[in-house]
Formats: sequence, structure tokens, C-alpha cells
Amino acid sequence: MPPVPTSLVIDRGHYHDQLQGFWMAQCIANWTGLITEMDKIGIPSNGKGEGFYTRADWGGPDQPNLWGSNNYSKTIDFLLAEKDSIWGADDDTDIEYIYQDLLYHSETLDVTGAQIREVWLAHIHKEEENFLWVSNQQAFDLMQEGKVPPETSDPALNPFYEMIDAQLTTEIFGLFAPTQPAIALEMAYLPIRTTARENAAWIAEFNVIMYALAAQPTEHANLKEKTQWMASQARQHLPNDSYAAKMYDFVVAQYHSGKTWEAARDGLHEKYQIRQEDGYRWATEDKSCNGCFAAGINFGASIVSLFYGEGDLKETIKIGALAGWDSDNPTATWGGMLGFMMGKKAVEKTFGRPLATQFNIHRTRKGFENNGIDNFENMATKGLLIIDRVITEKMNGRLDCTKNEWTIPL
Repeated sequence: MPPVPTSLVIDRGHYHDQLQGFWMAQCIANWTGLITEMDKIGIPSNGKGEGFYTRADWGGPDQPNLWGSNNYSKTIDFLLAEKDSIWGADDDTDIEYIYQDLLYHSETLDVTGAQIREVWLAHIHKEEENFLWVSNQQAFDLMQEGKVPPETSDPALNPFYEMIDAQLTTEIFGLFAPTQPAIALEMAYLPIRTTARENAAWIAEFNVIMYALAAQPTEHANLKEKTQWMASQARQHLPNDSYAAKMYDFVVAQYHSGKTWEAARDGLHEKYQIRQEDGYRWATEDKSCNGCFAAGINFGASIVSLFYGEGDLKETIKIGALAGWDSDNPTATWGGMLGFMMGKKAVEKTFGRPLATQFNIHRTRKGFENNGIDNFENMATKGLLIIDRVITEKMNGRLDCTKNEWTIPL
């Protein structure tokens, strides 16, 4: 029997390409999902899931969203920034960008509530459109009143504490702690609880675990097998009596039973938005849109796209965009994760051409250098420098600059 390895070596150059793949695929998925965002949020009156998109709608006309308008494209298709153009930031990428910048400049890897409040106030617009929703907006309002995380997610002060927000702002912490979910969760604990408690926090942690495990070498034959293994590992973190765990188990059972993704999505809608099983009440407690921004139903939809996408980047984005509700968020989460696992070169190969690598953080945020114009290579480099510190300071690992590699004790 061969000796059991005591350490893992990771090539920094390869990880640099992977981080660029994360940012690129997350942008592709985010902007594609924005086309259908809030188009289909269920029809609670009939319980049949009527009106949802199906696979046949891909490539067809985009229908009006909750507010009666069309988003960014008249056609449901991949929305790509071509090579000589620029990606715009959105709420699925901009808070992660802020957290990376905070860690890059911070003397500590364990950010404080005061630090989070400081960077939110510095980089988020106060008066004009600021691209914040529900819990993020409430937390920002509380920060302006002097409150500091985690008080900003206190249910007594923030009624939106189980909305989707933390799911789309903290996944990147998993990439900062490759192969080490416990360390990733430690670093993400307070950023998650800036806006989330209970199920919303557990769901955000599920995503952080997935991202940390994405760097774990395994013997799986393909991304389908590996991502489903990663999900099974992350599922262990969800309390069994939580509706988050029960939603996950329901969707996975639908998948293994051979039902289509549309049937799984419709079943999710009927079980949780219509019948409100397993203690899930947001469909009626949220009077504005039947819980369309809730952490739960959007997590369920994300598991639909994750499992039925089977590790295929394009298929995962398609299903996520068509599944319904806040459709840009699950697409961005899994698009970014798969993009990381593939790397930038493979992402561009998947779409058949070079794509834009510039990024405009000032589309949604403010106060960054170079008038907010950045690029994925630079963003990935900053990520590497953070990981250098995480590995040496938190993992008792080693950075070899000559070989451009990390050694992480197992």
C-alpha cells in the first residue's frame, strides 16, 4: 500500500488561471441570468407552476419581469462581453470585489464588523441607485445609523435576515482557503452575518464549502461526479431539521428519480411556495413578491441547476436562468465555481472565442482606483496574495516562490 500523503502541493500559476476563470464565468452567468431575473416567481394561486420557463424557451423571447420590463436582452441567450469590451459589476460580483479589496489591504485575515461597515460606507452609493436589495439594503441603512455587523442581521432590526443576499456576496471566501472549508467558514463568518441569520446563513456557508472543496484533488472522472460529491459534503453542514436541508434533499431525490429539471422546479414551487411545507413561510410572510428574494426558494432553484447541469458550464447557466425567481444569483454562484474549476482558458474555449477581461466595479460601486476599471488578471493576482497569507498564517503551509507553488498540510 502506498504511503498516505501528508501534504498537498498546488500550482499558483494554475490557480491564477482558475481565479480568472471564476471572475469571467461568474460575469457570464450573472449577466445571462439577469435577462430572466424576476420574470417567473411562481403563481401561488393555482399551485401548478404554470407560466414558468422551460427548456424550449431558451433562445426565445424574454418575457417581462416582476416590474413589467425586459432585462438587457429581448432574447434568452448567453449575454457575453466580447474581447474588446468590458464587464459591468452587479450585486453578484461587487460585494465580493469589496471583500477581496478589504482583505488585500487589511493587516488581519479575520475582518471585523467595524472594517466591514467602513468599506460598505466607503464604496456603496447612499443617495442614487446602489444595486442593493432587501437584506443588503437594510444592513446598509443600519450601518448609516451606526450599527456594526453582526448587529446588522439581527432579526429584531433586519426583517430580511432570511433573504438571499449572503448567498451572492461571500462565496469567494471558499477560494481564499483552498481545500480547507473550516478555515473558509471562519473567514466568512462575519461577512455572512452582515446580512444573514439561520437558513440564509447556512445556505451561504453551503456555498462557501463548495467553493473551498473546488480546489480539492479527487479521483472523480468528471465535473459531474466531483460537483455532486462536493454538494454531498456541503449538505452535511446544513442542520437536518432546517428547510434548507429539506429543500436540498427534495431536489436531489427528484434528480435521482429521473424527473426532468422542469418537474423538479415545479415540485419545489408546489411543495414550498404553495403548500409551505417544512416550516417554509416566506411565500406568505413576504407580501411584496411571495418570497421571490428569499434564501430558501432560490437555494432550491440553485440545487436544480447544479445537479441537472451535471458539471457542464453552459447547461448549468441555461437551467439556472430558466428556473425562475432571482435567476441571476444561482447562475452566478455555480457559473463562478465551475469557471474556477475549469480555468479562464477553458471557459473561453467553451464559448468559442476570447472574451472581455476588463471589469468596471464603478457600474455599481464607487471609490476605487483607476476610476473603477480593473481586469481579471489583476483581480486574480490580488486573490493569490491573500491566499499566500491564508496558507502561511492559517494553514501552517508554505509558499515556494521559486517553484511558484503552495504546500498545504493535510
